Amino acid sequence: MTQLRRLGSTDLRIAPLVLGGNVFGWTADRDASFAVLDAFVAGGGTMIDTADVYSAWVDGHKGGESESMIGEWLRHSGKRDDVLIATKVGMLPGEGGEKLAPARIVAAAEASLKRLGTDRIDLYYAHQDDDSVPQEAVLEAFGRLIDAGKVRVLGASNFHAARLKSAVDLAKASDLPRYHVLQPEYNLVSRHKFEGELQDYCVTENIGVLPYYGLASGFLTGKYRTKDDLTQSVRGGRMGELLDGKGAAVLAAMDQVAEETGATLAQIALAWLIAQEGVTAPIASATSVKQLEDLLPAMELDLSKDQLERLTDAGA
Repeated sequence: MTQLRRLGSTDLRIAPLVLGGNVFGWTADRDASFAVLDAFVAGGGTMIDTADVYSAWVDGHKGGESESMIGEWLRHSGKRDDVLIATKVGMLPGEGGEKLAPARIVAAAEASLKRLGTDRIDLYYAHQDDDSVPQEAVLEAFGRLIDAGKVRVLGASNFHAARLKSAVDLAKASDLPRYHVLQPEYNLVSRHKFEGELQDYCVTENIGVLPYYGLASGFLTGKYRTKDDLTQSVRGGRMGELLDGKGAAVLAAMDQVAEETGATLAQIALAWLIAQEGVTAPIASATSVKQLEDLLPAMELDLSKDQLERLTDAGA
């Protein structure tokens, strides 16, 4: 059985892999989405991550497609009490304004609850920082949702260290709800946004970290190894930058660990994240059960100290 981890200082306990919901209602249709969600829970997964803005970037979409798909699955499967739902506010404008305007937070939460078909959001993130609104007003708006029983725990996504610290300090000083979770970009080839001051602060304050882009948009699966491989995807340009940087060295170190352990590169990339100080669980998405089955074993993959150090050094 998968060992659950406590999420920061909250009373939430989760498996060490979070399922990313950005693909649901976009590159995964109803049948594929339901199959992946079913397989995730059957495989020991406990938390599903989404956002109100998923997938507003697609022509013909307006946002909320992922939440609606997850809500439909929750109703169909009857598994609401078997999973924790994380969603976000701050990137999809609408009723109440934009970003983290207090009225927007409240209206967006109500809209997310309706799409999800649930009475509570287990983890509600500020999807991005908004320095146009006083942090006190933001936390007060979140606090009203907590007091109403509609939100359990607060998280911050894409926050810099100084702003996360000022928000937590304000919460302590003013008896306001605080951010207990951080969702940063973090993986073997993109470490600068988290390592250092932000990671140290999260460890000191016992803020649970749930990184996104754990597989670097697929680069760390080994799919992109030569210039010819870059034509496989619209992400080719970004993959080329990674190859030209430290990506090739990281892939070589991962290949060596794969030979030693029999694990796939995706499993190794996620297991490395799971082992990093402060990290509770990385987020990864899958558009098929086959893809998901390649991710789940990462929760049980115990890399040695030497293997972890070699992977870390390769991307330093």
